[in-house]
Amino acid sequence: MATEIRVPTLGESVTEATVAKWFKKPGEAVKQDEPLVELETDKVTLEVNAPASGTLSEIVADSGTTVGVAALLGQIAEGAAAAAAPAKAAEAPKAEAPKAEAPKAAAAPAKAASADNGPAVARIAAESGVSPAGVAGSGKDGRVTKGDMLAAIATGGAAAPAPAPVSAPRPASQPEDAAREERVKMTRLRQTIARRLKDAQNTAAMLTTFNEVDMTAVMSLRNQYKDLFEKKHGVKLGFMGFFVKACVQALKDIPAVNAEIDGSDIVYKNFCHVGVAVGTDKGLVVPVVRDADQMGIAEVEKTIADFGRRARDGKLTIEEMQGGTFTISNGGVYGSLMSTPILNAPQSGILGMHKIQERPMVVGGKIEIRPMMYLALSYDHRIVDGKEAVTFLVRVKESLEDPARLVMDL
Repeated sequence: MATEIRVPTLGESVTEATVAKWFKKPGEAVKQDEPLVELETDKVTLEVNAPASGTLSEIVADSGTTVGVAALLGQIAEGAAAAAAPAKAAEAPKAEAPKAEAPKAAAAPAKAASADNGPAVARIAAESGVSPAGVAGSGKDGRVTKGDMLAAIATGGAAAPAPAPVSAPRPASQPEDAAREERVKMTRLRQTIARRLKDAQNTAAMLTTFNEVDMTAVMSLRNQYKDLFEKKHGVKLGFMGFFVKACVQALKDIPAVNAEIDGSDIVYKNFCHVGVAVGTDKGLVVPVVRDADQMGIAEVEKTIADFGRRARDGKLTIEEMQGGTFTISNGGVYGSLMSTPILNAPQSGILGMHKIQERPMVVGGKIEIRPMMYLALSYDHRIVDGKEAVTFLVRVKESLEDPARLVMDL
């Protein structure tokens, strides 16, 4: 008896993955729940565990293959069938048949459920001319979601099997240079990051406004309480907790920055899910601090520290990177003095933090050396007016230069 190894549910709006590597070869013994194959999606890398003990008798989807949800990856033989595993693996013509059928099986439910996909999908279909019937659905029972439709529109009207190259064809290298070049295939995550950033530029009326903040008060407060804070809460007191809370206060005052456009509607979010951009070896990921408006600084710091550890280990889940309403990107940790961050669509605002640098400032008519940081707010001008954007950034500046405002909810 053979047990099938199939692609698990990947999460909302994620319909396919790329087989990164197999941890076992055909003919090798496997144990139930043992990591068997690694899949790479456009958001995270995840491991598929063995559904049963036995022998890996067949690998249907080799490394580099793009597979859909529920697609067949391979099979595990149990009992007497395990002994015949190597022979089955050698029968190439028979092993090829499931490859052609798996994508069809994964895509079929979308068409069956296309008539009942909800008003948001119907509205997008009417405005864009893209039919849900031709879009692979990732929702319950194969229903097409808003994210599926937006992805289909971004790829030219249909859900593409893999992200398309984002650069124009390059001219041929000179022969003497070609021998010294190294060509490495972009990971699925890197392709998706590139495509989404470009889509954000093409879709939103993106503009950036700047300000600067005197970090004296925050740094003094941090130095005064960092040892006591770490002893009590078990986590170091950084700057992100202050920035998240300052942004939450500003989002409450300027709700347009916490909203998004859905067709001809503006959706205002009465909650603050703040995404925090984290750099990893495989690319940028943005885990979300959910309900940050209901957290204290200690809880925010604990959440971000946990995200950072698991992001570097590739252990974040897809759900932890969905649903953000606003994003903070800290290029200052890499030494950036100023930048114009790109929106994390469909969000309408992203705050860029930068390097703290001592500069001469005029304070009370006198020149003093102060630790200063440039702040950059990129926003979607379709929904956020210039006055609102500037006011938002001023609110963040005020909260950081007078941290008592954060405690007193001012």
